[in-house]
Amino acid sequence: MSKSIAMLSTWPTYHNPNNNSNYAKSPNCFFLFRQSTTTCLSPSNFDLSCGSSIFVSATLSETAHNVTVDKNVQICKFCEMGDLRNAVELLKSAQRSELELNSYCSVLQLCAERKSLEDGKRVHSIIISNGMVIDAVLGAKLVFMYVICGDLVEGRRIFDGILNDKVFLWNLLMSEYAKIGNYKESVGLFKKMQESGIRGDSYSFTCILKCFAALAKVRECKRVHGYILKLGFGSYNAVVNSLIAAYFKCGEVEGARNLFDKLSDRDVVSWNSMISGCVMNGLSRNGLEFFIQMLNLGVDVDSATLVNVLVACANVGNLSLGRALHACGVKAGFSEDVMINNTLLDMYSKCGNLNGATDVFVKMGETTIVSWTSIIAAYVREGLYDDAIGLFDEMRSKGLRPDIYTVTSIVHACACSNSLDKGRDVHNYVKKNNMGSSLPVSNALMNMYAKCGSMEEAHLIFSHIPVKDIVSWNTMIGGYSQNSLPNEALELFLDMQKHSKPDDITMACVLPACAGLAALEKGRQIHAHILRKGYFSDLHVACALVDMYVKCGLLVLAQQLFDMIPKKDLITWTVMIAGYGMHGFGVEAISTFEKMRTAGIEPEESSFTSILYACCHSGLLKEGWKFFYSMKSECNIMPKLEHYACMVDLLVRTGNLSKAYKLIQTMPIKPDAKIWGALLSGCRINHDVELAEKVAEHIFELEPENTRYYVLLANVYAEAEKWEEVKTLQRKIGKRGLKKDQGCSWIEVEGKLNIFVAGDTSHPQAQRIDSLLRKLRMKMNRGGYSNKMRYALINVDDMKKEVLLCGHSEKLAMAFGVLNLPSGRTVRVTKNLRVCGDCHEVGKLMSKTTRMEIVLRDSNRFHHFKDGLCSCRGFW
Repeated sequence: MSKSIAMLSTWPTYHNPNNNSNYAKSPNCFFLFRQSTTTCLSPSNFDLSCGSSIFVSATLSETAHNVTVDKNVQICKFCEMGDLRNAVELLKSAQRSELELNSYCSVLQLCAERKSLEDGKRVHSIIISNGMVIDAVLGAKLVFMYVICGDLVEGRRIFDGILNDKVFLWNLLMSEYAKIGNYKESVGLFKKMQESGIRGDSYSFTCILKCFAALAKVRECKRVHGYILKLGFGSYNAVVNSLIAAYFKCGEVEGARNLFDKLSDRDVVSWNSMISGCVMNGLSRNGLEFFIQMLNLGVDVDSATLVNVLVACANVGNLSLGRALHACGVKAGFSEDVMINNTLLDMYSKCGNLNGATDVFVKMGETTIVSWTSIIAAYVREGLYDDAIGLFDEMRSKGLRPDIYTVTSIVHACACSNSLDKGRDVHNYVKKNNMGSSLPVSNALMNMYAKCGSMEEAHLIFSHIPVKDIVSWNTMIGGYSQNSLPNEALELFLDMQKHSKPDDITMACVLPACAGLAALEKGRQIHAHILRKGYFSDLHVACALVDMYVKCGLLVLAQQLFDMIPKKDLITWTVMIAGYGMHGFGVEAISTFEKMRTAGIEPEESSFTSILYACCHSGLLKEGWKFFYSMKSECNIMPKLEHYACMVDLLVRTGNLSKAYKLIQTMPIKPDAKIWGALLSGCRINHDVELAEKVAEHIFELEPENTRYYVLLANVYAEAEKWEEVKTLQRKIGKRGLKKDQGCSWIEVEGKLNIFVAGDTSHPQAQRIDSLLRKLRMKMNRGGYSNKMRYALINVDDMKKEVLLCGHSEKLAMAFGVLNLPSGRTVRVTKNLRVCGDCHEVGKLMSKTTRMEIVLRDSNRFHHFKDGLCSCRGFW
């Protein structure tokens, strides 16, 4: 302290030659205090002359000045030493007259450096209590302190109250608003700065360009570009680099490229901007070309370059270059860089090298939540869902808290592995940690529940989302379609149009619902919307549209649309092959299968299921065996249960029951109830009671609660007139409390869906329908057709009622169509179960009598009734 005082005593007093008043000033010219004009003391107190009085007054003045300077120096010294506590305390204890402006500024500067908002507020309070005028200098320092310490609101309040032409302060506020994502406020400040006549610097332009880029305001970016050129900042690398980045973010690739080409002095940031810009605009290969140019010119790469190029490698699957960059990164000393390691991990994962990704992860010195999320995503990408879930549990055990990206990855794993219980556990974690407000998390959870078949839980999440995006709507519509809830999907689609505009994905999600209901009119409306919006170019939409027309019975139109698709994938070909199979056109299905292989697309398991199904429903036994053997011999695909089921069904439909039984017995995999069921159905068709009883034993052992097989066996007994066995089955069903699935059929007329169940008399046109069916029955009886008692599980009273009403649901729906559709229109009926033999005969006779084509879709296939014939030719 004594040393400080000694130093202060040597400082000269500043005298203003243009002012007669005597002021003491610090070396930085800030006023400290004014000397008193009264210099003589009372003679009664001091026996001194006037000259002596002047001397005493001058001495006291000098002493006071030294004390003042001493406190200001002390405060500055504390600030230099970083001693904020003592600096603030000394500032607080000093009198207003003892303090210089520089002291306030120094302490505020230190508060900002230490990010001590509490101390900064104390200093602000001292300034106010001391009655200091907050001018441009002091105001600027206060704004700086508040903004740096995180109180942007108070900083802005002070800023608005001062006149400030310091561009750095405007830049500071603009930058802070941009950091918190309030780009509009940052833009507003920039405009206000321009209106105030303050010329921006290079930092101003780099900041405002980032804001306009984030807001995707390409027009504004171009205006700023012109302003930059006008002010002469066009040669500043930092500004041009920001312009390049802004144009890329707005999708203006050509504009960015032109700027880069004109830039004479390119630095590493310029090259990085071009590489990252290409990558973000889906031009990763171009980004790699810029990287090679950069190397050829000898430009040194930095960590940002490696990150950008590794992302490009991941996008194009260039594993060899990715490995080379990995080696370069290690040699350059970047092996401990967390961002580079995370990007390497992601690159190996996306290039299909899980071992490489795992090695990077294991060797990482420091792992972050991003690292764990990347390795979990890598396992999910490889289909190792259980391992991904295990990693998620391990991460949590290490105390790391999953973020929304980790949660969405693991929820996706649960969805793909059908792990409903684990998915519910993750959902509980989301709720406990208040992550449910995240829209991506909610959408991922809805998708998980939908894929696991729990649409009620999916809808519960959906109903609690305050503002739904297009993904939310599409997820629910697609979920309903996938879970055989087409009515709910279409209802939600109608509701969606009140809140959001459907996109191409919506079309691909809602079309399967139309296909499921055979809602042709609604499907046509959606088709028109697809054409207006140009969505048909999307392969998923085109494929869904073909499938919809196939399942609505318009095979010709489906074929036309199929031919219009320029580049077909495996799914598209398989949909068309399956479509031909459903309609009984086995030869056409085989031709399409061969065309697919000629086009260079190799079939997979689903493709063989479709072609075998087509052979089955057209009775093409020789061709079916050929495809079955070619699976393993030509395509190295081992037949699964569904392929064996098709072959058993094909043998059964062609009357080869013993061969079908032998095939089941020699299968390398254990047959399921569906395969045995196909043979049991053949036993009914061929009236083989003995084999039916053997087959039923296997079925009831596998699925003792499935009513359908009891009904099938009862029908076998009924057709053989073994009524005691029928009654025994009835009693067994009654004891088990089993119920037969209720059949229903529906038909769309003038956009309205009309639903019928067996024996339904509630329909407004029930009497007209009954009258038509009675007339048809009389014609059938006169033609020698006799109805057999085939449906043994209907009690006697109900059976009598059905005979009287001619009342199976498909009969009622077909009759309604004939009565209500104009002559020449096709009657299109859909049934949820397999059509019965009696209704099949009625359909043929109805088409001959009314001269109307009837298309009936049951759970198995299509039946095209025309002129008394059916397209199935008995293979149904």
